[in-house]
Amino acid sequence: MRLQARPRRQAAINITSLIDVIFMLLLFFMITSTFLEQPGIQLELPTARTASVAEPQEVVLSVDRSGGLFLNRRPLELEDLEAEIRKVLPGMKDGSLVLKADQEVAHGLVVRIMDLAKRGGVKKLIIGTKPEK
Repeated sequence: MRLQARPRRQAAINITSLIDVIFMLLLFFMITSTFLEQPGIQLELPTARTASVAEPQEVVLSVDRSGGLFLNRRPLELEDLEAEIRKVLPGMKDGSLVLKADQEVAHGLVVRIMDLAKRGGVKKLIIGTKPEK
């Protein structure tokens, strides 16, 4: 009696579901990642031992070394600050404003800016610093 030899089957690994899982993981990490946004304005923030990383706020007021004001990267004059803050107030999260001033800016100017921001309706003023190394 003669036995017929059956053709041997090739072992194959189906990776279709593995590719789906990898794409889902990639998508998950891309969505849950946080990207810290540095403004295009060159600032040397003062350091503080108690500085902590906070969630990015929607409204940022930057003061560069020469005293120039930037509200969300748009140049601004000191005289127009109160009116501009009133315009963006509805978009502020909890009425909070992040103030990032270069460490070389005069203290008097920072206090004046803080006063104008409060008069403009800011409820919470966050001072931007960077942690000490």
